[in-house]
Amino acid sequence: MATKFSKGGIKAILHIFVESNQLEKVAEEITKLRETLDVFEVTGEFDIIAIINTENIESFRELLKDKVLKIPGIKSTVTSIVLHIHKKDGEITYE
Repeated sequence: MATKFSKGGIKAILHIFVESNQLEKVAEEITKLRETLDVFEVTGEFDIIAIINTENIESFRELLKDKVLKIPGIKSTVTSIVLHIHKKDGEITYE
C-alpha cells in the first residue's frame, strides 16, 4: 500500500476538540487539507483524530497555526508526533 509518508517527513496524530454543533463542518474542513491522511470521528476525550503528514516540523507548525487552528469550530488540539511505526495496517513495519 502506497503512502505519502516518507522517512524524512513528519507524521502527526492530531487530537481535535470541537464545538459540538460544528463537528461535521470541522471534519469536512480537516479532510480537505492535502496533508491529511486519515480523519476519524471518535468517542472519548477528543472529538476528531486526524493523521497528518508534512515534510518537516516547520511545515507542520505552519499547517497547525495557519490552517487547522483557523477552522471555525475547533476549540483546541493536542498533537502527538510519531517517532517510530512498529505495525501498520496489520503488518509489522521496518520504518
